[in-house]
Amino acid sequence: MIEIVDLKKSFQGQQVLQGVNLKIPKGGILVIIGGSGAGKSVLLKHMIGLLRPDSGHIYVSGRDICRMKNWELRESRKKFGMLFQGAALFDSMTVGDNVAFPLREHARMREREIQKRVRDMLGRVGLHGVEHKYPAELSGGMRKRVGLARALILEPEIVLFDEPTTGLDPIMSDVINRLILSTQRKLSLTFVIISHDVKSAFLLADRIAFLYKGKIAAEGSPEEIRANPDPVLRQFLSGSAEGPLTAADLEA
Repeated sequence: MIEIVDLKKSFQGQQVLQGVNLKIPKGGILVIIGGSGAGKSVLLKHMIGLLRPDSGHIYVSGRDICRMKNWELRESRKKFGMLFQGAALFDSMTVGDNVAFPLREHARMREREIQKRVRDMLGRVGLHGVEHKYPAELSGGMRKRVGLARALILEPEIVLFDEPTTGLDPIMSDVINRLILSTQRKLSLTFVIISHDVKSAFLLADRIAFLYKGKIAAEGSPEEIRANPDPVLRQFLSGSAEGPLTAADLEA
């Protein structure tokens, strides 16, 4: 579904991505793990074309989005839904208007159809009767679910998640994780999730990729990642301060 080839990106002389190579198969869940500041969000923004690389390629369904013109990129983005950190809802809009926003921007539908689609999608993520509330009236977990409903409303082929459980307590994190898992299994979409939450990664992933020093340092099934003897990966998975990794390494 997505193939990333030798992707490089720097900001003000600081090299963030140093030659990322990764294949993301269709219809599964890939979780990209790595330390804070490792470049996970930067990589995700490249996949949807919000950032352009210094060099390298990203093929989505066989087409290189790095070489697309702006109008082609806009069309390509219709394949994607995205759940940002904190859900990134519009505070001035009701929940219903937030979820309806992509439909009003990109779909030619009557308002009655839009409202029905919004209610159905909110129901799918376990929210009923909240269309007229504002984001500030919702809990963190509810805002994440509204964000997921908005990400799915255009029926994308690929959904990108940027730290979907950040800021949630352990119970609500598990609720969101299980909602993501059940949604993917029901719809057979391609999900790409970035996270530094090791427990969530092993719960969700069909495959896991470890981003370290701007490259994919390890990649495989959860079982293969657990069995990987690399000392850097072992330390990251265990969460230990002792080992070859330092705080500076994780943020390099």
